[in-house]
Amino acid sequence: MKVVVIGSGIGGLATALRLKKLGLEVVVFESNPFPGGKINSKWLGKYRFDMGPSVFTEPDLMNELLQLAGQENFPFRQLKESCRYFYADGFSATLPVNQQELVEVFTAQFGESEKSIRRYLNRVKKNYEAVKPVFIEISLHRPKHLFNLKLLSAIRRIPFYGLIRTMNKHNVHHFKNPKTVQLFNRFATYNGSSPFKSPGMLNIISHLELNIGPAMPVGGMVEITKQTYEACKNMGVKFHFSEKVNEIRVTQNRVSGVATDLNTYDADIVVSNMDVHFTYERLLPTVKAPSNILNQEKSTSALVFYWGVKTKVDKLGVHNIIFSEDYSEEFECLFTKKTLTDDPTIYIHITSKEEKGDAPPYGENWFVMVNAPIDEGQDWDEIRIRTRKNIIHQVNKILKINMEDHIEEEEFSDPRKIEQQYFGKQGSIYGNSSNSSFSAFYRHPNFSKQLKGLYFAGVTVHPGGGIPLALNSAKIIERCVREDYKLG
Repeated sequence: MKVVVIGSGIGGLATALRLKKLGLEVVVFESNPFPGGKINSKWLGKYRFDMGPSVFTEPDLMNELLQLAGQENFPFRQLKESCRYFYADGFSATLPVNQQELVEVFTAQFGESEKSIRRYLNRVKKNYEAVKPVFIEISLHRPKHLFNLKLLSAIRRIPFYGLIRTMNKHNVHHFKNPKTVQLFNRFATYNGSSPFKSPGMLNIISHLELNIGPAMPVGGMVEITKQTYEACKNMGVKFHFSEKVNEIRVTQNRVSGVATDLNTYDADIVVSNMDVHFTYERLLPTVKAPSNILNQEKSTSALVFYWGVKTKVDKLGVHNIIFSEDYSEEFECLFTKKTLTDDPTIYIHITSKEEKGDAPPYGENWFVMVNAPIDEGQDWDEIRIRTRKNIIHQVNKILKINMEDHIEEEEFSDPRKIEQQYFGKQGSIYGNSSNSSFSAFYRHPNFSKQLKGLYFAGVTVHPGGGIPLALNSAKIIERCVREDYKLG
């Protein structure tokens, strides 16, 4: 059987590898001249930048994927700290990965009780472990996937998930220091949501970073793309770069192939790794779209500055956050006012802290990001210029440096560029947000209920945003294809 995969983001690459392993003939079409979607790399002068995702957790998923291709484990370093946090009043803290040391930071520096911190971390750990096998690793949309013995364990923990309260209300109830609350609220942004709207269930996101700790791929995040792409090629997956798919061809309620800028291709199976909104709008215009799913509130976008900085700042680590003073106003701007506050939370990612070759000996490569609303026709040039000034003001204030004097190379990305280059509708990074109690259950399934042979991978469909979830979407598709075509 012939398979066409549309898009070479990590979800598409992982799906291509898994379906090739089943013995199918797989071809990947990518409109960009490079693989990887958002996980790509670029040099600006002497500085190398990972242009997209920057947090790497659950490396075992990459090991498992590459082992299918007969390759060795994915090389990575476990980081000793998860993130450095800086607050508007001058307070700062570094969170170590070691749990005993982490608890000591929260008790000694944040003033939380040891009992409350341990109880919280244990709860998100147990919640994650209960939910993972019945939500993240399987399809919610096929009863035979969902109904298994592990479902009972997940059901027993329903009172502990925080489904009724928002993340913020759950964290306010649990912690006494507003700084602790803000720190844990931050994890809502990992799938482009607001902690003031999304359910407390999303607090499980903190488990991977705080209980286990982030890692860094040797060579940077782009190695996730490079090694998966090479594994696909070694297995015989074919790639067509700079060839945009314009239509998924349909014959009698089943897919029959795709049409691109250059040609038409027959296929028995089509996997879209494209934003699910654009899959329907641009590739399936005659097919009825599931409006109840696609009309939900979208996730945030991002405004990113890539700065080659000709100095070293010892106060910063690999991952850094400079918090806004008014977090609720920041999210009000993002989701209601559709703009950026003048005091945004700033994320700074510096791979050269670990990968010395990513910057010259005298400098560092700063990936500087603030969350941004989706594109609804705002004046992004004005917003970018204003926000750049605000970021530099905050960096100067917190780090006691004159940032403008140190920027040697610069490039930026905004919601317009994200939509243009990565086909995220309105610049949305994760498709729909999780800004309601049941939004996680309304993500698009990994298969079409209308068209036989059509499947969906990536962060805009089930199970959600982030590299681990995109990799799991490929595992779900493999299982569905096995069942649908009685393979293996």
